Amino acid sequence: MSAIVVGGGIGGLATALSLARNGRRVRLLERAEEFAEIGAGLQFGPNASRALDALGVLDDILPLAVRPERAELRDALTGHLITTLDLGPAFHERYGYPYLVLHRHDLLETLVQHCRRHSSITLETRRSVTGVQLRPDGASVTCADGSSYEAAALIGADGLHSTLRRCIHDDDPICSGYAAYRGTVPRRLAGQSASSNDVVLWIGPGIHLMQYPVRRGELYNQVAVFRSRRFAQGRTGPGEWGGPEELDDAFATACAPVREAVSRIGRARHWAMSDRAPAPTWINGPLVLTGDAAHPMLQYLGQGACQALEDAVELGYRFALHSSPDGVDLDLAYREFEAARLPRTARCQTSARPWGELWHTDDPLVLALRERVLGRRAPDDYRELDWLYAPVTAGSAAPALTVAGPQPAVTR
Repeated sequence: MSAIVVGGGIGGLATALSLARNGRRVRLLERAEEFAEIGAGLQFGPNASRALDALGVLDDILPLAVRPERAELRDALTGHLITTLDLGPAFHERYGYPYLVLHRHDLLETLVQHCRRHSSITLETRRSVTGVQLRPDGASVTCADGSSYEAAALIGADGLHSTLRRCIHDDDPICSGYAAYRGTVPRRLAGQSASSNDVVLWIGPGIHLMQYPVRRGELYNQVAVFRSRRFAQGRTGPGEWGGPEELDDAFATACAPVREAVSRIGRARHWAMSDRAPAPTWINGPLVLTGDAAHPMLQYLGQGACQALEDAVELGYRFALHSSPDGVDLDLAYREFEAARLPRTARCQTSARPWGELWHTDDPLVLALRERVLGRRAPDDYRELDWLYAPVTAGSAAPALTVAGPQPAVTR
């Protein structure tokens, strides 16, 4: 059983690695000239750390990452501390794995290195897929340069603007009207806000700022997000909204630490925040979608890359579970993968939207309720996180990452 993975981001590389570790031959096709991640930091809850361990990658990531001691939620206008979340020993004991923050490139490069160690993985860049043929016995793809490939299984891991998704659904990404500016600065230049390893989130009407250290603490990652007035007014074309002047205007009334941080973020590029509604299926014959191609979500739960890693582990496990000397029962493997993953990722997609609205609200009643409820919670009250972070064993009725397959996770 051979497989083609389209897309060489974090999710695609993790999928190729997972399939190879479970005995498959994999060809990965990436459209860019080299493997690179656009953006800076990643937040990894223990569910993602668990997935990295199942892929055999965690030990190489830990020295590059930072383990924050706590997460802070602050008012972006007043600087007032709303609530904290303890990410220390109690958190680790509850979920079995640490909360990590790391640089996207560090993870991507580590995945590339692991893939290159497998003789059964072929990595190809400059391969932009332009055509797909799906057959009962497999799939073939053609690329812009005229090259073509065939395999029994085809996995679409080509992101938010997936080409392969068109083989299953005729829909488009939904833009939220929010724009994000991202970047890192040397930690010594980040000011007082970088004095600890905490993850700090500042929230306010139509804005938020996320901050945390990455790359062994050498760099400080900052993400500034705001609701665009121009987008709301119908100026939605490329270059018509989300520019630096809107960024500065949106944060003009924020407290001094937030304004100072935003002034340090690079202005060369911004990202539109988009998602899609949960899909009824990710499967069409030999094709299955994973990661953002299957379930793109807004960033408010910090789960985009995390869920792609869970997909990778689960798909590899299902391939191994339904292998025989005659090959893989692809239909059964795909159906069980989708049954395990789709409800969980759909919950992430649908939960992220209202969570973002709560961050950005300007409704006085909601603001007062938010302050009251969150202000009373204890730092070690993890009940609302259990559905996302707690491990679930294979065979459970609850949809979650399978960790009891051929690559058992190790409690750390």
